[in-house]
Amino acid sequence: MSCEQPTHERRRTVHRTLGLIGSGMIGSAVARLAVAAGLDVVLSNSRGPETLADLVAELGGTARAATPEEAARAGDLIVAAVPLAAYRQLPLEALAGKTVLDTANYYPERDGHLPELDAGELTSTALVQRHLAESRVVKAFNTITPHQLFSLARPADAPDRSALPIAGDDAEAKAAATGLLDALGYDAVDIGTLADSWRSEPNTPAYIAPYLGEVPAMNVEDFLRWTLRTPGIAVPAARIGELVQTAVRQRAGDARLPSED
Repeated sequence: MSCEQPTHERRRTVHRTLGLIGSGMIGSAVARLAVAAGLDVVLSNSRGPETLADLVAELGGTARAATPEEAARAGDLIVAAVPLAAYRQLPLEALAGKTVLDTANYYPERDGHLPELDAGELTSTALVQRHLAESRVVKAFNTITPHQLFSLARPADAPDRSALPIAGDDAEAKAAATGLLDALGYDAVDIGTLADSWRSEPNTPAYIAPYLGEVPAMNVEDFLRWTLRTPGIAVPAARIGELVQTAVRQRAGDARLPSED
């Protein structure tokens, strides 16, 4: 497994238009950071562009709404922020040749049991890559809650800058993902290939808890409300590297939604 630390001596190329497929909590947080970073943002969801009017108005002039196919074609880089159960709805043709950042986590009680994931034969993002055979898929943004993704973003070289893990099979795609994270306010820690991406999946040390600290027992709805009142904890790249190294693979079918203990 590779666990490369970020390099500040060379700045990554940042793609200028970000396409978002899925504009829920994570997608919206990414969109807000992208607009703040000066990127053009094309938002989409499964319900139609008209349902995104309020979000587009909030984000301002560099954001617009479209269909998933239109967002896929318009984006220099794509963030797929959809539940894993919806991965087959990602538009194959429109995403061909694109770098796609997959934010999904596998929760069987939400997504239904997927035998290949339960058996550990594939990681969830490897499953997405198999579907998007003509795309370059990178695992990203899956280890942090939406509010903390927004609130913990910091300028480059800030002393309290946090890092997020990424994984993928294509070096150029991972460089593009690293450039996007840098623009949005995060360092990236390369934890290896898609086969290694289990190290940042639910129930691993790098997943959610480091950015929140001790989490009270509560249901998912109360947990999400609680995160809105919690500023979050900065987690530097070195700490992410340590945490992913200590991960022990568990049955994917045992993953549970955050704070449902």
